[in-house]
Amino acid sequence: MTSARGLVAAQSARFAALDPLLPPATEPPMDGHVITAALADGERVAGVISHQRFDRLSTTRLWSAAEVWELLPLVGDTQGMDALLKRWRRHLDTQEIGEDTACVVHWPSRDTKAARAFLDHGLVPLSVLGIRLRTPHPHVPRTLTIRRATPHDLEVVLELSLVELEYSSFVGSTIVRPEAPALKRRALTDRLNNASPIWLAERDGIAVALAECAIVSSEPGTSAAARLPRGRWGYVNCVSVLPGARGSGIGQQLVAYAHQELHRMGAVGTYLYYNPPNPLSSVFWPRQGYRPLWTVWEVRPASALR
Repeated sequence: MTSARGLVAAQSARFAALDPLLPPATEPPMDGHVITAALADGERVAGVISHQRFDRLSTTRLWSAAEVWELLPLVGDTQGMDALLKRWRRHLDTQEIGEDTACVVHWPSRDTKAARAFLDHGLVPLSVLGIRLRTPHPHVPRTLTIRRATPHDLEVVLELSLVELEYSSFVGSTIVRPEAPALKRRALTDRLNNASPIWLAERDGIAVALAECAIVSSEPGTSAAARLPRGRWGYVNCVSVLPGARGSGIGQQLVAYAHQELHRMGAVGTYLYYNPPNPLSSVFWPRQGYRPLWTVWEVRPASALR
């Protein structure tokens, strides 16, 4: 519809002004619930609410509530986020909402005016999509053996992955569920069997750190195109260092190596998600050259949206 296209065009222009690395805004899918709000100057803003329930055996439940209401805002170039969030709150009043639920919005990190509205409505910045363009990495002296993980390394890869999952559950959106070991084992088995880019750092023959990565293509029609500039990107999904080995530079060495290898595979840059409340990753990742592109605002349970 014309009004939606106008909001998309205005929002794309706003995104470009906020951050040149943001992809253009796209029309939200129309299979969700459409809401609109009127502003004092007569302008209108809109949004689509996507409602999802995740099966008990879905790996998504390891970093997400079991039931999620996600808002995809279309506010154009207005400051209408507050009005849209109020309308979202009224919509939730018509829903039956349990405890294992969340409200989520992905929004450009540099839009500080929208951030004020999110905070006022009880949403918190639990995750950030950080991005790093392909640039020369500062030389990091190597004191470790770093090698590609194989299917024979499943048990140690699983152990390191679960260590990171548990730590992240205290400082972000991750949830340690009873099914976590089995879900992680299944996912990691598939990735190792498919020779995905996963590396282990070893000290004296003992694995002390893991970098689980992937190659993602951001092209028209792909889910990545809504978040990343066009091109082939390295995704740093999980970096885990055993608790007793943290603070000794192991993570820095492993990440520098992973960046080098992902760039060798043709990545124009790398991206990842980290948790701003995490006292380690919120410092570590900016030092490795990452900066926020998108912030994931969230409130749990969904009924706590103000």
